[in-house]
Amino acid sequence: MPRDTIEWTPSPQEDGTAAPQPRQLRRILRIFRPYRGRLAVVGLLVGASSLVSVASPFLLREILDVAIPERRTVLLSLLALGLMGTAVVSSVFNVLQTYLSTTVGQRVMHDLRTDVYAKLQRMPLAFFTRTRTGEVQSRIANDIGGMQATVTSTATSLVSNLTGVVATVAAMLALDWRLTVASLLLLPVFVWISRRVGSERKRITSQRQAQMAAMSALVTESLSVSGILLGRTMGRADSLTRDFAAESERLVGLEIRSHMAGRWRMSTIGIVMGAIPALLYWTAGMLVHFGGPGFSIGTLVAFVTLQQGLLRPTVSLLSTGVEMQTSLALFQRIFEYLDLPVDITEPSAPVRLQRVKGRVRFENVDFSYGGEDAPLTLRGIDLTVPEGASLAVVGSTGSGKSTLSYLVPRLYDVTRGRVTLDGVDVRDLDFATLSSAVGVVSQETYLFHASVADNLRFAKPGATAAQLRAAAEAAQIHDHIAALPDGYDTLVGERGYRFSGGEKQRLALARTILRDPPVLILDEATSALDTRTEREVQQAIDALSAGRTTLTIAHRLSTVRDADQIIVLEQGRIAERGTHEQLLAADGRYAALVRRDALTGGAPARETIPSGTGPGPDQGTGRGTPAVGGAGAAPPAESENESGSPADAPAR
Repeated sequence: MPRDTIEWTPSPQEDGTAAPQPRQLRRILRIFRPYRGRLAVVGLLVGASSLVSVASPFLLREILDVAIPERRTVLLSLLALGLMGTAVVSSVFNVLQTYLSTTVGQRVMHDLRTDVYAKLQRMPLAFFTRTRTGEVQSRIANDIGGMQATVTSTATSLVSNLTGVVATVAAMLALDWRLTVASLLLLPVFVWISRRVGSERKRITSQRQAQMAAMSALVTESLSVSGILLGRTMGRADSLTRDFAAESERLVGLEIRSHMAGRWRMSTIGIVMGAIPALLYWTAGMLVHFGGPGFSIGTLVAFVTLQQGLLRPTVSLLSTGVEMQTSLALFQRIFEYLDLPVDITEPSAPVRLQRVKGRVRFENVDFSYGGEDAPLTLRGIDLTVPEGASLAVVGSTGSGKSTLSYLVPRLYDVTRGRVTLDGVDVRDLDFATLSSAVGVVSQETYLFHASVADNLRFAKPGATAAQLRAAAEAAQIHDHIAALPDGYDTLVGERGYRFSGGEKQRLALARTILRDPPVLILDEATSALDTRTEREVQQAIDALSAGRTTLTIAHRLSTVRDADQIIVLEQGRIAERGTHEQLLAADGRYAALVRRDALTGGAPARETIPSGTGPGPDQGTGRGTPAVGGAGAAPPAESENESGSPADAPAR
């Protein structure tokens, strides 16, 4: 798949405009606010651990300057026990703070994952038509996963090292201010180096995460069942492998750059910090040589011990600063998703219908995928579907049939006019009422990689085995399920590829029957099936439609002859309306479609959703974007054997 097909909106770091970091840091801190109590305990443990660690050099000084020279064995024993005790207490505090900080970090990651997933569940259908699935998965898995070190240990490390540095410097000043000044002369240079390294790694991290998203998208698309079928039948397996290798090679370069960015400069800090003891010994010698006040051996050793103890937290503190700058790029990518505008929202005072009768009305509806200023896909749609009546929508490919059906369950909102259910604008209904009132069965049946029972219970989680059977019998699929070795516990396979097209459609119908919606939308539910399978599925559809308000989108006109009302859409407008007999008598557009259907015995390809919210070259007529792999390409249709199952399906 060409790399230029990947749609990616650059983050501020990538397009050259830096995000306002103070504002971003405040937002990150708000994420930790629910856990401030635990974080306060972590801070207390960190502070106590730092104070205990600083006590060791003072105990050492007393051993060298007092206990050993004066041969005070009791004091020596107590001081030695004190040194061992500080090590034990410090270790216990470290374990406790690690546990608490890791718990807080994991909870924060859980909150972020859940917030992003919940936000994506609220995004309009248009977002998913223009965003690759792998990109979405990468944000949740790679970006949030990449922040694990930051949210679980970086905050604690920052507090711990900062407290350690402050306590150590205070202790060093207490011992001798002159040696302290000599030890800290190069600290500003170290801070400057770490900030430069952090900025460099932050920039590379944004590029690396974008590349990981590209790889994830390629894997998701090419290694799905549909992707494998398409790749092999098109002879593109080797080409896809080369594309993946090229993407992986780009990632290798970015990973190396990320790990090596500023490595030499940070190593220089460690080398200089390690050489400072020599500077201290030289400084002490010079002070004594030129007549300055001398140092006891204990004081000098204690000071050097403190200085060496300062090395680890200082280098770690600088490295933590680098990691925090790097993690800002990951937070920025997550915030980009959390900040996405949600076009379809639940009203502030939603209407809840206790009983839905099913009267659907379109009142002078205009619709455009690109907003009010874009070319219209639907124009001036005005029609009523009474309670329990059936409406069939027919027309040529790209006339807006499927688009019309998307407006009832609010997969999109109208541009002008309104769609009502029992007299209430669907935009005023709460989501629970709308989802329970409107059921959709489309040509592209989606089944999860789970058991038959789990797929059916997706519509009604609490459904009993008896209810599952009743729904399956109504959809004329129970006998087939019962004949499977595992019955309703049979795994359907990814996207249901263990079942034929007709079987999947009947499973989808059974799932909808379980939900029992008063309004049913059938979006070309049988157009991909052969004639015999279509008749079987149509019988199940007829049983499902009885007593419900039904909107049927169809290419095969034989399935809509008995509809109470038929409308013909042409370029987004209602060109004709009436019953089957009335429209035939009028000898207009519908009659021409019936003659075409009789001659061809088939139907053109189903219209698709435009790939973005903005107007494309075909959106004025409602045409969609062709599938990947060529104009109109799609995974090869399943060949049906005599039993109605795919020819290559496993024996059942």
